[in-house]
Amino acid sequence: MAIGTQRGTIIDGREYAAELMEEVKDGVDALDGKVGIATLLVGEDYAAQVYQRRIARHAHDAGIFTRSERLPADASLPRVLALLDELDRDVRVSGILVLRPLPPHLPESDILRALPRLKDVEAQHPENAGLLALGTPRFTPSTAAAAFHMLDHYMAAAGRDPALAYDGLDLVVVGRSTNVGKPAAILGLARNATVISAHKHTADAGRLAEHTRMADLLVVAAGVPGLITGGFVREGAIVVDIGINAVPRPDGTTKLVGDVDTESVLPLVEAVSPVPGGVGPITDVWLLRNALVAARLARGE
Repeated sequence: MAIGTQRGTIIDGREYAAELMEEVKDGVDALDGKVGIATLLVGEDYAAQVYQRRIARHAHDAGIFTRSERLPADASLPRVLALLDELDRDVRVSGILVLRPLPPHLPESDILRALPRLKDVEAQHPENAGLLALGTPRFTPSTAAAAFHMLDHYMAAAGRDPALAYDGLDLVVVGRSTNVGKPAAILGLARNATVISAHKHTADAGRLAEHTRMADLLVVAAGVPGLITGGFVREGAIVVDIGINAVPRPDGTTKLVGDVDTESVLPLVEAVSPVPGGVGPITDVWLLRNALVAARLARGE
């Protein structure tokens, strides 16, 4: 759904998420509810805690079993790996998500290699990441998938065929994380966009705006609050804000904001997704969709 203004359009992802949720519920019912998602959080990252609670709530709404695990920030690698093994052996769990960021003493690559490949719903195991890169994904990482699910629906609502709408467009992805930025670039290439990956070193070289102002489509997943302002966007661009940042309020509470300063870009762009209410709601449901896919794989479907 798109909410028009006199400036640009704010893309509301909640309606798309609701439609996707109905599809997931139908799939779960077809499997007699034998779908489960487990999340593992190491440490106390605020945004990760919020996400873990959201997943549990949405899983309950979809009739999906959920198991939410937490370990202290000083947990050792053997302790983390032992818990992953336990989750793998839990027959109620079809999908496993390790929440990030991980504490710096934990080698992320070792943990990702330890994920069971058929329960790795974020496609972070090397085999699943390779399948994604080859264009034959077992699972599509939920945040990147949600961004393009939203874009595809926006394109269709605007009268553009999503199968052709990206052909030759300049797509700039800001951020190159293995779970969001890199998969987003791969999904853009799969849609025949011309893809540029920008990141911290692009910004350090003073060239970030040079690249983002080229973008017909700008996808931002940098983890920097308000990084993208009006001076960073091309007039008429479509901007997708994936950033989720915990920012303290004066009263001591915390709010979540994106990587895009929506108010400053809105007068210039064709459309922008907000935080919250844009990609996030779809991401939550897409993760459940991946758990459903994993449950089907476990049944040999």
